Amino acid sequence: MLNLFTNRYQAFQSAQGVPVRITLGAPRFKLPYPLACAVRELAPRREYFSLPLPEFTAAYRADLDQLGAMWIARRLRQVADEHADHRLVLLCFEDLADPQQWCHRRIFASWWKDTTGDAVRELSPMTYEQGTLM
Repeated sequence: MLNLFTNRYQAFQSAQGVPVRITLGAPRFKLPYPLACAVRELAPRREYFSLPLPEFTAAYRADLDQLGAMWIARRLRQVADEHADHRLVLLCFEDLADPQQWCHRRIFASWWKDTTGDAVRELSPMTYEQGTLM
C-alpha cells in the first residue's frame, strides 16, 4: 500500500509521513527534520521554469508519462519500504495559500490521479483556485 501526499518544506511535520524531496535542489534553509530521500525524477527540468503555466504543465506531464506510473510507483514503494512507512509526503517550496503561486507537486498530483485513479492530498492550506485547477 502506498499513500501519497504533497506539502511544502516549511509546512511539513514528521507525523505526516516520510519527507521526500521532489525538487532539483535541496532547501538552503535549515529544516527541523531530516529529508528521507530525493526522487529527482519527479522534479521538473530547469528549462521548464521559464515557460507559461500551460506549457510547463504539458512538458512536465509528458516527462511523467515517459517515466510511467508503474516505474514511479516502484520507486516510491522502494522509499516507503526503506522507511517502513507507506505515507510519503512529496515536498517542494511553493506556498499554495498564496493565490499567485502554483507548483509542480500539484501538477504531479493531478497526473497521478488521472493515471492511477488515486488522489494525492495536499497537506498545507491551498487557495480555492489551486485546489480546483490542479
